[in-house]
Amino acid sequence: MNYLYENMNLIDQITACRLCDEVLPFGARPVIQASPVAKILISGQAPSLKVHQTGKLFNDQSGETLRDWLGVTEAQFYDPDLFAIVPMAFCYPGKGKSGDLAPPKICAQTWQQPLQAYFKQIHLHILVGQYSQRYYCKNYKSVTQQVQQWPSMLPRRIALPHPSPRNQPWRAKNTWFEQELVPRLRTNIQKLIDS
Repeated sequence: MNYLYENMNLIDQITACRLCDEVLPFGARPVIQASPVAKILISGQAPSLKVHQTGKLFNDQSGETLRDWLGVTEAQFYDPDLFAIVPMAFCYPGKGKSGDLAPPKICAQTWQQPLQAYFKQIHLHILVGQYSQRYYCKNYKSVTQQVQQWPSMLPRRIALPHPSPRNQPWRAKNTWFEQELVPRLRTNIQKLIDS
């Protein structure tokens, strides 16, 4: 990869990135939470408008749901030495007909591979939603099929549906998710936090 800013570390390069500035509705404002000693990596979708405005990832109702699934406090979630939060695109992509637009592919193509080398102590990689699952899972077919594979993915990886309120029907239809997967996930997360 040809780094945009040779004298900056990787995270500074990402936060200074302006690759998509002219095509984004509110311009580029990359948001990432990262430390090379993070234990848990969350690969999400792209920042919401609220995240764009506040500069704080999952600072919305989706974040509340995700923290509940993980069984962590807000302080734990926003501790970069515990959780790295790395969207597939770092800037708010704008609004479409049925919700936020898809993350621009150039962001993942530019930054995801260098980030994998940046993290040295990741014990669990959480893939939230279809975009991260499409990128990281070789035989991806659907969110449901990927999430159902959780027993074979743990302890190193797990796929989750997006925690958006829009996914309430999915959760109602797939009751096994909160009955079986979520308790196991919370146990694994707690062990990593305590270690």
